[in-house]
Amino acid sequence: MNDGRDARVATVHHMRGYHVYILSSHSRCLYVGVTNDLTRRVAQHKRGSVPGFTKKYRVTRLVHYEEYRDVVTAITREKQLKRWPRLRKERLIERQNRAWDDLAAAWSLEG
Repeated sequence: MNDGRDARVATVHHMRGYHVYILSSHSRCLYVGVTNDLTRRVAQHKRGSVPGFTKKYRVTRLVHYEEYRDVVTAITREKQLKRWPRLRKERLIERQNRAWDDLAAAWSLEG
């Protein structure tokens, strides 16, 4: 069954701008971040090269992301999501990614 994520995953490497993203651990511990290079940043989290929370709790699965053209808008959205209660974040994730699949699983994360 194709739920539309294939096209989204395939095009992320060509997107310009800023991304707000949510990572999850296998036990569904959540992390919200912002970056100007989603592929690179996800690769860093997966390698454990980002010290702190995501490394300590192995939060490496990309479960949600949004694209923004403007850095101020992206940072504002990141702050908004960080203030949301967990249940609201879960609902946001599940609108596009019911199974909490790793959206970056098929990406080439060499860099």
